Amino acid sequence: MVMDGGDNLKNCPKFASFNYINSIIGSGVIGIPYAFNLSGVGMGVILLALVAIVTDYSLVLMLRSAHISGSFSYQSLMKSAFGRYGFVVLSFLQFIYPFIAMISYNIIVGDTATKVLIRLFSLPNDSVFAQRYFVIAMATIFITTPLCMLRNVARLAKASIVSFIMVLVIFVTIVIRYESLHDVMSTVTEVGNINTWDFARPGAIQAIGIMSFGFMCHHNVFLLYDSIEGASQTIWNCVTHVAVTISFLLMVAFGLVGYATFGDLTQGDLLENYCWNDDLINISRLLFSLTTLLTFPLECMVTKAVVDQTLRGGTDPVPMSKKRHAIITVSILMATYFVSISTKCLGIALEINGVVAAIPLAFVLPAAIYIKISNDSWKEKIPAYCLALFGTIVAASGISLVVYEILTFTADSCENDRIMDHCNINDTYLPTGDIIQLPLN
Repeated sequence: MVMDGGDNLKNCPKFASFNYINSIIGSGVIGIPYAFNLSGVGMGVILLALVAIVTDYSLVLMLRSAHISGSFSYQSLMKSAFGRYGFVVLSFLQFIYPFIAMISYNIIVGDTATKVLIRLFSLPNDSVFAQRYFVIAMATIFITTPLCMLRNVARLAKASIVSFIMVLVIFVTIVIRYESLHDVMSTVTEVGNINTWDFARPGAIQAIGIMSFGFMCHHNVFLLYDSIEGASQTIWNCVTHVAVTISFLLMVAFGLVGYATFGDLTQGDLLENYCWNDDLINISRLLFSLTTLLTFPLECMVTKAVVDQTLRGGTDPVPMSKKRHAIITVSILMATYFVSISTKCLGIALEINGVVAAIPLAFVLPAAIYIKISNDSWKEKIPAYCLALFGTIVAASGISLVVYEILTFTADSCENDRIMDHCNINDTYLPTGDIIQLPLN
């Protein structure tokens, strides 16, 4: 997708790598400790490496297919391989994934930043500044809207560098808290022996879904490719290998430290495990909120391009006028805002997003396109067939598990403001001995 012909700024491969890493990391890195909890630590590292390798191959494969067909957008690539039907299916998936991702980013910011503001400023619960709708509105108006109004992904490189640094700072804080929480966690009977790590557990399929969501960036591929100065298949391969490798190492680090801290109590959002009166972690929560907001524009750019191409009914890149660009951008931001403030429970929706949209976009479709348009021998296509089979099995298994979760869904499944048991233990690592009450809207 080429966003706008009027802005031709390009990044060197090194700067483009930061956009790439930012697109991969997003909010998924915080969920990796929970994936290790589901699959077992040893199996978790193996599965994460597998997903990284498969992701790297599929990203390289997409550009190889683009060079074969001469189609440098995901939609046109699907259309050249599978006709109008392929274009419609791809447009639907490419809209659904980033749109729900943007909603999840808003919800993370609303839930996280709201609680931190209550802590920092001792706000009463009925204060307008302590309301999710107000916090999300302010973030939308002053942060995401200006960034989403940019018309070239290359201009987000500096924001991506800042986001990457924030992720590193967050990692340092959870390492510090591992040291100070070790004795506290050992006194909580529900934790069990957190020093005994199971190599493998039965939740491998769910873990793969979480990891695949964490590595998902395929809907941004051609935006990222178009932002690289002197882009070629060789340069793309190099940038991809670097970005995926760094992202993998970060995810392993977060997974090991997070799981080592909380063991079987590790939640889907690692930061939810920490006490709300822990000011060091509150700094990380604010940084994580900013990180998600800096990832938001990358998703928005994809959504804008899909909406524009769908309204035009074509796949050829045509620069949007300033007025059209502004209308589409504001419409998307308003839609994500109103959905975000209407619910705090997107856990199952995100899982659906992963197995219904992320897995097909990341694994099944890139392999299917290459198999369809390439003139290589069937032997040379064996890795692509394996990639398609892997994605199909994971997606089918994931859908079955999501259906089961929906059937067994309860109101408690949406709970995200419960104070963990270890937070009721006064300890020197806590800034105060008080436990914050969180009856949030």
